[in-house]
Amino acid sequence: MTEGAAGTPRERIIAAAAGLLTEGGIDAVSTRAVAAAAGVQAPALYRLFGDKQGLLDAVAAHGFERYLETKLATPSDGDPARDLRRGWDSHVEFGLTHPAFYVLMYGTPQPGRRPAAATEAYRILLSTVERVAEAGRLRVPPETAASIVQAAGTGVTLSLIADPSGDGDPDLSAHTREIVLASITTDDQPELDASLSARALALDMTLNRQSHPLSPAEAALLKDWLRRLATG
Repeated sequence: MTEGAAGTPRERIIAAAAGLLTEGGIDAVSTRAVAAAAGVQAPALYRLFGDKQGLLDAVAAHGFERYLETKLATPSDGDPARDLRRGWDSHVEFGLTHPAFYVLMYGTPQPGRRPAAATEAYRILLSTVERVAEAGRLRVPPETAASIVQAAGTGVTLSLIADPSGDGDPDLSAHTREIVLASITTDDQPELDASLSARALALDMTLNRQSHPLSPAEAALLKDWLRRLATG
């Protein structure tokens, strides 16, 4: 993910930091090295980013923007469960292709500093999970399922990055993916699955997306009952 020269001092600094990160990891991103690579004086760096952590936050946001581009470039094929599986694979592939960026993005979280692109990437995941629920194929509430998928996918990717020799299980990602998806989704023929939770979640999602004759208070009460059925 090495970047070419950019126009403004801020863009040049982020591009320089991105290049150093790609080539040598986080340790290579010193303020002195970044300033030299960007062709600016150190005071300009501090003026724009405050300190090294501010710079790293900006580089992480830059990484999330690139990751979001890969998510948006993959159109749905109409099957939300397959979209969820493909989303897992693209997430892991991004991490293995850009390991230094991935570790900065997901391995060094900064509470309260979540980039907008990271929020949007999670929203895309949650939207996919909600479509699985609407199809009657989700066993747990969408928010829970999305959190499980994100946590498991991140853990697998960081584990694979930590073992670049490849001596571990070559199918670790695929095995984990299938275990996770089996735990949160139903059979691919929902009419064969009598799960009360799956049906309750499907109706809950339908209420969100389609018009109905219920008043707001009635709809809120019904949704509460459906969530209780789904998690009971």
